[in-house]
Formats: sequence, structure tokens, C-alpha cells
Amino acid sequence: MIAYRDALPADGAELAQVARRCFTETFGNLYRQEDLAAFLDAAFGATGLPSPLTDPVYAVRLATSDGAIIGFCKVGPVAFPGDWPADAIELHQLYILGPWQGEGVAPVLIDWALDAARARGAGEVILSVYVDNHRAKRFYERYGFIEIGQYTFMVGDQPDDDRLMRLAL
Repeated sequence: MIAYRDALPADGAELAQVARRCFTETFGNLYRQEDLAAFLDAAFGATGLPSPLTDPVYAVRLATSDGAIIGFCKVGPVAFPGDWPADAIELHQLYILGPWQGEGVAPVLIDWALDAARARGAGEVILSVYVDNHRAKRFYERYGFIEIGQYTFMVGDQPDDDRLMRLAL
């Protein structure tokens, strides 16, 4: 049975491990090992993903199975360069471990993210998705997200071609 709850600071280490595993399973074959390692350390190390768990401008929702984290969703201030509306919020991550993909976890987490954005007074949600992650792009499009531009997402020293997407709330 899958359960959902807000993340706590004590979840930081496990959450970081799940994020590393999700990213590596999905994209690990695209990068040189040194670039992947540098990205994983920066994004999911002690000053990366676990640190927002104590920052009230971020919200993180967990999906768990038998008490173990199997997926999560994180929203917070827009970090992309550019001139964004003051009421914009970013969907930073929506990650689900492979065995639970297609099990209804993503719709629950995206619904939570959109509700959390509305509760914070957001007028729009911004996200980025890897250009060749067609499954994710279709998922977001089903919720009304539209492509609004390109973004260079760095994994170590390797640039990725991402697409920015927006949903007006």
C-alpha cells in the first residue's frame, strides 16, 4: 500500500538516496561518470536536496511503501534564470522509483504539487523536463502544462537540452 506524507528533516538522507537512484536509473546512461557523480553530489548531497527540508519556502511530499520512500515531489521558488512573475512557483522534482512508475503515484504527487502551489498563492507553476523524456512531457501536458522555452541543464560539465513548461493556475 502506498502512503503519502510531508517530508521531515529526518527524511533527508533516505530522500537523497532515492533521488540519486531515480536520476541514475532514468538518465545515468547519458553522462560521463565524473559528470554524473559531480551532479549527484551537488544536487543530492548534504547541501542539496536535504537542505530544503528545513526551509519553509520549499514543500516536499513523499510517497512511501512499507515506510520506505518510493517517490517524492518538491515545490519552491523558481530557480531558473529569467524574469519570472512574483507569484510563480517551480516544480523542482517529481521522482518515482522504477518499480512504482505506472502505479498511480505521479498523479497523486502532481495533484499535491498543484494544490500546494495554489495554497502558497501561486499563479503559475514552472518546470523543466529533459527534451527526450517524452513520457514526462506527455504527463505534464495532460495537466495543461505548455512548453515555453529551452533551458540548459548542467550535469557536471555536460549540458542537457531541457524544455521549460508552464501551467497557469
